[in-house]
Amino acid sequence: MRTKGIAFPYNLNDMRVTQKRFLGFLTLLAIATLALFSACTQEKVVDVNPVCFERDILPLLVSSCTQSGCHNSKDRAAGVELTSYQHVIQHGVVPGNYKASELYKVLISVGEQLMPQAPYNKLSVDQITTIALWIEQGAKNTTCTTTTCDLSAVTYSKTVKTILDRSCNSCHSGNAPSGGINLSTYTGVKKYALAGSLYGSVNHDAGFVPMPENGKLPACEISSIKEWIRLGALNN
Repeated sequence: MRTKGIAFPYNLNDMRVTQKRFLGFLTLLAIATLALFSACTQEKVVDVNPVCFERDILPLLVSSCTQSGCHNSKDRAAGVELTSYQHVIQHGVVPGNYKASELYKVLISVGEQLMPQAPYNKLSVDQITTIALWIEQGAKNTTCTTTTCDLSAVTYSKTVKTILDRSCNSCHSGNAPSGGINLSTYTGVKKYALAGSLYGSVNHDAGFVPMPENGKLPACEISSIKEWIRLGALNN
């Protein structure tokens, strides 16, 4: 193309292709940004399976919120205790409405409003979602008792890690794990499992520091950890 006798330095066809690519990039960027924003705002939680208070919620709150100086029966920081259903339900839980519940709000807050505070670890997205689901399902005091304890399919990834993440790793993970004991990785867990201290602590045996501090794990969970260790503490 020529304009007033001067050769135009760009090919218009190439410019059109470049423009289409750029518009396509902007579209993908907008979609990705929208998806990220939606995930972060937690506009809704999907009710898939019933959440059990005794199994899924109380161990998580006790592990994450009742350390020394926090919301245990002795310190009752800010007048709040989170060691039982009766205490939990009294403090900012609106059954059926997790967004209006103070318990949920402090878990997604920032700065001084965030709970737990440093040096303790913030709850994971999955853990916060579990609490939101429990509230949305009516915040009921469910016990979910079972008559049998199936130890036939115990694994590290689906059994032991799940137990530790829920009941132990708010303290025993991160850059400054309590007592210098990090149970957030297989390597760390295997070390204490083979030494005998993992089972000794969760079973509250004499000569071991009882863990969790504010209550014993359910018998089936202790048996599951024992069985996993008996089978060789495999990374399965």
